[in-house]
Amino acid sequence: MTEDEKIQVAVFRFSVISDFIHAPSMSRREKSRLLREKCSRKWQIPFSEKTRISRGTLRRWIRLYKQSHGDLKSLYPRDRTDHGGCRAMDDETRLLLIESRMKLPSATVPHLIEQMKRSYPEVKLNNSTVYRFLHQQNMMHPGEKNPADRRKFEAELPNDLWQSDVMHGPWVAVNGKQQKAYLIAIIDDHSRLIVYARFYLSEGLLSYLDALENGLARRGMPRKLYVDNGSAFRSHHLEYACASLSIALIHAKPYQPQGKGKIERWFKTVRSRFLPHAEASTLAGLNTAFDSWLTEDYQQKVHKATGQTPFDRFTSKMHCLRTAPANLKDYFRKMARRTVAKDRTITLDGRLFEGPVALIGKRVELLYHQSSPEQVEVRCQNKSFGMIRQVDQHVNCRVKRDKNNNPQMDANLQNTSYQGGKLWGGKHE
Repeated sequence: MTEDEKIQVAVFRFSVISDFIHAPSMSRREKSRLLREKCSRKWQIPFSEKTRISRGTLRRWIRLYKQSHGDLKSLYPRDRTDHGGCRAMDDETRLLLIESRMKLPSATVPHLIEQMKRSYPEVKLNNSTVYRFLHQQNMMHPGEKNPADRRKFEAELPNDLWQSDVMHGPWVAVNGKQQKAYLIAIIDDHSRLIVYARFYLSEGLLSYLDALENGLARRGMPRKLYVDNGSAFRSHHLEYACASLSIALIHAKPYQPQGKGKIERWFKTVRSRFLPHAEASTLAGLNTAFDSWLTEDYQQKVHKATGQTPFDRFTSKMHCLRTAPANLKDYFRKMARRTVAKDRTITLDGRLFEGPVALIGKRVELLYHQSSPEQVEVRCQNKSFGMIRQVDQHVNCRVKRDKNNNPQMDANLQNTSYQGGKLWGGKHE
């Protein structure tokens, strides 16, 4: 026990025996009556599940206090004689466990117990006993000779740093079937304001880009975006979008979630304060209930770490925020590089497009949204050549070109009637 805990126990014990200490002239009959009374009642004993105190225990406390001439430390709880040991295991079992741990330094406790049972069937162990013993011996993580230097941090200003991650959510009904929802969330490190959060049916790139675009449109642009190492966060599309907006994309070290503590802690709040009361069965209903809880509950409650509500702390320094550009949606287009063929065609994701004559044989950039792949802008040497359209080969077969490559529709071909079904034309008159 710590010194403070021992003091609390000693103060409790003194309060129990104080009637005997302050009444030395009490008769034996009165002392006996008082002892019976104190032994029969229930007590709330600090750091103990017991509620009764025996007559012998009370007499021992009185004796110890008097022999020490009123020193409160005499009522401190005694340390165990086997302190640092483990009473649930004998010495031989402890040695065998240490030996097994040295052989399997990275094994989990359940796996270690399983190996012990295979090698020594007579040994009886449980998880809590082994956990406690390994912690006492500093062998819980024997491979960590030099622990990482982790320090608590906080961004100095709003939008200096955003943290983002994905949480597995509840199952919702989609077209008569059950499908899992995923909560994609972004939190401002300085204020703890939830920049944007929404449940999606996928944790893929398109869902994350939608969440990020909405967050930027609502709260401005951060200087840094701190994310995990999932496939969506490692995509070139996200890297390109962030770089275009002058946002530094930072990835957490693999298997070290401590750096994303604020977003992880908020996910814990969602699990404890929102999900148990969420009764929506569809994705739309779930997001409606979630938006209401987020706006009216979390964003407006005082945060213990900052002493302010997330919304007040975020808006207290509005002068330092960067607003998103008016054409924000264009920054989230996917970019592909292609060479324009001699027949002016450009192939993109299985679709055939027709480029400008001036770009024949040149390397161009194609910008488009994955949600609308038919709308493609072509650029060459940082100059836009406008939107291109898909090739219509039936139209092209009726286009005549002069020496200057100026296309003209052939009226005769355009009005030619179709004579399908005949291999040869009719008889000439």
